[in-house]
Amino acid sequence: MIAHHRPYQCFDRELTPGVLHEPPNRYMPWPNDMSSITIWHNPRCSKSRQTLQLIRDRGVEPTIVEYLKTPPSKAELSDALEKLGLEPRELMRKKEAPYRERSLGDEGLTAAELVTAMVQDPVLIERPVVFRDKRAVLGRPPENVLKLLD
Repeated sequence: MIAHHRPYQCFDRELTPGVLHEPPNRYMPWPNDMSSITIWHNPRCSKSRQTLQLIRDRGVEPTIVEYLKTPPSKAELSDALEKLGLEPRELMRKKEAPYRERSLGDEGLTAAELVTAMVQDPVLIERPVVFRDKRAVLGRPPENVLKLLD
């Protein structure tokens, strides 16, 4: 789901970027550090910029995915919806032109059809979405991201 891979840091050895490493103990997960934070970001959106700044103010540099340039796949978007606990329409920007033009307010459309529409027109995806491990939050308001950082 993450567009960019960031290597994990380990206390007893150095890891080589681009190489898949096993945890130090296969029964112990990697240390839970903040480098696992990813944001679906739109730099033109003030809420997205504010959310990113809140993350950085906590001393964390997240993986930034400009989702308008690199849209999520259907599987990635479905996974995000599951982590957010939202239905597809709840993550849609209803005031965008493609929403009206494609009649996406039609209650007869299935969840799969709405996900397909968001993948085809990523401007329909509400932003920002911030991920950490198996959780995600919508950065509206930006302070929602604090739930992942605490």
